[in-house]
Amino acid sequence: MTPPGTSGGRLAIVPGSFDPLTNGHVDIVLRSAQLFDRVTVSVLVNAEKTPLFTAAERVAMIREVFSAHANIDVDRFDGLLVEYARRQGACAIVRGIRAVSDFEHEFQMTLMNRHLEPALETVFMMPAEQYTYVSSRLTKEVFRLGGSVHGLVPPVVERWMQAKQATAVRNEKTAIGLQGE
Repeated sequence: MTPPGTSGGRLAIVPGSFDPLTNGHVDIVLRSAQLFDRVTVSVLVNAEKTPLFTAAERVAMIREVFSAHANIDVDRFDGLLVEYARRQGACAIVRGIRAVSDFEHEFQMTLMNRHLEPALETVFMMPAEQYTYVSSRLTKEVFRLGGSVHGLVPPVVERWMQAKQATAVRNEKTAIGLQGE
């Protein structure tokens, strides 16, 4: 399923919202890059959600995190994952599963994807044990409530989160007239 004009090799797509990218995601992506010739981290654009970071910001962050890895690329997509994977020439989708509760949803999605594109395989990977409790949702919640996300996200992402928070605080002070405080 490699499209004409590409460099070939086995391509895996690691899709997700990555809002924000966590160390669990990084673990899955790096291990995928050992199994496949090429890996594309594909940021899902979902207009129905209000993310912490825009799709463009997430792509930029992820590119920065994986900049030293020549076989890891970053892209964004919307619509059906199997259509995107077909256009990219991927042979596999890699999904991380932290707990049994993740499996039921992932299993249903995998069966539907197989129905839509039988040649596309799904590979489930468990994150390293220290990341099994880490999710983007919980990471954002801890951050919004003033807790430390150190060790939950890569340092690059932590800096982006702190910058986003500083901008929000400045905007809030400006909006209520506390610029000098």
